Amino acid sequence: MSRLRCAILDDYFNLALDAADWQKLSDRVDVTVFSHPFASEHAAASALADFEIICAMRERTAFPKSLFESLPKLKLLLTSGMRNAAIDMEAARARGIVVGGTQYSRDPTAPLAMGLILELTRGIGRENARMHSGEAWQTFAGVEIEGMTLGIIGLGKLGSKMAGIAKAFGMNVIAWSPNLTPEKCAGAGVGYATKEELFAKADIVTIHVVLSERSRGLVSREDLARMKPTAFLVNTARGPIVDEQALLEALQQRRIAGAGLDVFAVEPLPVDHPFRKLDNLVLTPHLGYATKDGLGIHYGQMVEAIDAFTKGSDLPRKLV
Repeated sequence: MSRLRCAILDDYFNLALDAADWQKLSDRVDVTVFSHPFASEHAAASALADFEIICAMRERTAFPKSLFESLPKLKLLLTSGMRNAAIDMEAARARGIVVGGTQYSRDPTAPLAMGLILELTRGIGRENARMHSGEAWQTFAGVEIEGMTLGIIGLGKLGSKMAGIAKAFGMNVIAWSPNLTPEKCAGAGVGYATKEELFAKADIVTIHVVLSERSRGLVSREDLARMKPTAFLVNTARGPIVDEQALLEALQQRRIAGAGLDVFAVEPLPVDHPFRKLDNLVLTPHLGYATKDGLGIHYGQMVEAIDAFTKGSDLPRKLV
């Protein structure tokens, strides 16, 4: 087999090459790292046209049918995670492109969600910045989360983990999702609520459902209107699950106390986005899954998959 070219996409942290043993492939594969997002689909097509292998990081770069049609040499596409809504799997299958995924050993998103809750209620990062800048001693009086009610949207693996963390902080926990039952809530040790009850009763609402056509816009203007003026919303799932325009207006008009967002409808979040101007909104740049531990697993399993592919073996985690 002639030497293949592999593109590692969206390595924002510049750690891909150090996170796994790419030297294992050096006799067969030339690796190129792209550390910045492509400005457009056309830019992606131009940059990637000569690559047979592409390693994608989550949904940072989309692969619609039109992009696949512009990549005639592509044979293998790998993505971190075992699902990627930004990849047109049918288009990949039609072009004979093999698609593989990677697994997690654990998921760090729930602890980040709790970090956002602590920042919203105690202002740790805000006060740290003030201390370093030499400002006055104290200006922010926080609120205590012990005894508060946390409303969890989605009680799957992540939502259940979030429930356990919240209970360790002394919070009361209720949950809702379209298919959730009172029996499942009882098994997880949390209270069941209807969607309307959850938004009306919760002091903090946190979202832990997968983005799909069914969940797109799941948190609506009407849901936000049901929230207490002292309540907070946290989203570490996917941006389009929340009506962003409705949330922006609720925050601007201070109809809720604040929000913590790690995900957005457009990523990276544009520098002129109005979210960046709000003092009652905590923003992080999609850090939920981005840890050295997790990325090391993803890149390590990508090396494993490329090794198998170039040797004519089955991929260990084949999606298409």
